[in-house]
Formats: sequence, structure tokens, C-alpha cells
Amino acid sequence: MTSRLPRIHSACPLSVGTSLQLPDEAARHVQVLRLQPGDDIQLFNGLGGSYTARVLHMGKHTVEVQVLFHDPQEREAACQTQLALGMPANERMDWLVEKATELGVAHITPLSTQHTVLRLSGERALKRQHHWQGIAQAACAQSGRNRVPRIDSPLSISDWLKALPDAANHPRVLLSFQAGAQDWRSLWGAPPVQLTLLSGPEGGLSAEEEAWAMAKGFVPVHLGPRVLRAETAPLAVLAQLL
Repeated sequence: MTSRLPRIHSACPLSVGTSLQLPDEAARHVQVLRLQPGDDIQLFNGLGGSYTARVLHMGKHTVEVQVLFHDPQEREAACQTQLALGMPANERMDWLVEKATELGVAHITPLSTQHTVLRLSGERALKRQHHWQGIAQAACAQSGRNRVPRIDSPLSISDWLKALPDAANHPRVLLSFQAGAQDWRSLWGAPPVQLTLLSGPEGGLSAEEEAWAMAKGFVPVHLGPRVLRAETAPLAVLAQLL
């Protein structure tokens, strides 16, 4: 019954029976939808499940709601995947964040690599991180996910790899063009419960960067005979894991 209600991410504590003012972003969303007192909405805060709430009052810039009940249902992928990727240029990164969220990614780490066109640092990097987190929240609202993936601030691939422990209790794979890469489908029978996936930007990772990754336990794999775009290849993996 609640699946057709407008779904809104609300970054605040939610509990049944309470009345509260929605945070600014959630309140603006309700205002844009032109909802009125008495209308019901579905709220999620990323901490588990969703909440049906009723609009009590609409102010000029505020919205008050009452939380009616909690639905504990989750829609997460069976494999918890961290996607670390060389950032594709232009709007392709936005599109990738949106689609990866819909396909169940748990964690996205944007990387600057030798072939990366998009370069971000300082305040600009923080603004873009906030922008991508908002895209992920909207994608969760649209797709029915109640857990919002974590989006890191961009960092260099060398810094990211240095911070990784040498050993992991789950598979690490990198999408590679090199001749010795294994067929993705040959790695295991059933998908793992956790995975770290490293993917390059346009042009892929350099030979040096792949060597760094393999020293940290990453296994080079390919997805078949076709060469997929930088924003398509990781989505193909996530779709198979889903």
C-alpha cells in the first residue's frame, strides 16, 4: 500500500508516534510536490526500513509530519560491493552514481588516476561529493532502497591503495585490458557476500596502477570480448551481482 507514496530521504531520527519538523532538504521536496496536510509520505533515513508519515502542517519553509508506522523491509543486494573507480568526465560520473545506486552498490570511492580527465581537490571536491551523495539519495528514493550508499570525497588511486590493508577477507578485482586477465565469470560459482571492485576511467588504468593494485591483492578480470565504456563496465558487474 505504501509503495506508491512519495518517497523522501530525511536525514534525522525517525520513530513511530512522534511528530517532527523535516530537515530543510526533505521539507523542500514536500513543498515541490505540492503536498498538503493530510497527505501521506514515505520517509527513510538510511538506518533501516522506511516510515509512513502524515503531513500535519505546511509553513512557508517548514513541514511538520507525524510518523505513523515503520516498514522494516530492505531491498539490498546480497553482495555488499565497494566500487572504486577512476572518475569519468562530464556528466558521466553523475549518471554512474545514480545507476550504481539503483543496482545496489554499498560504497563508491571516486579516484584520480593517470588517465583521469576530471580533476577535483579542496572545496570543489567536497562540493562534488555532496552533489553525488544527493544523487544517491534520490536514486534510493526512486528505486525503493532504504540504505544510502556512502560516497567518499575524491582522492588519488595511490593514496587509496596505500590505505588499504595488504590482506582482505573478501575478493578484490580490477577490470583490466591486459592479456592475462581472467574471465569474470570464472572466479567463483556463487557471488561473494562482499567485494571490492576497481575500475579505471576512459583509457583504463595504467600498467603501473594495475601493478600497485595487484600488489594489494586485486585480481585482473575482463568482462568478455567487447570493450565497454568506463561508465558501463562497472554497472555490468553490479547487474550480475544483483
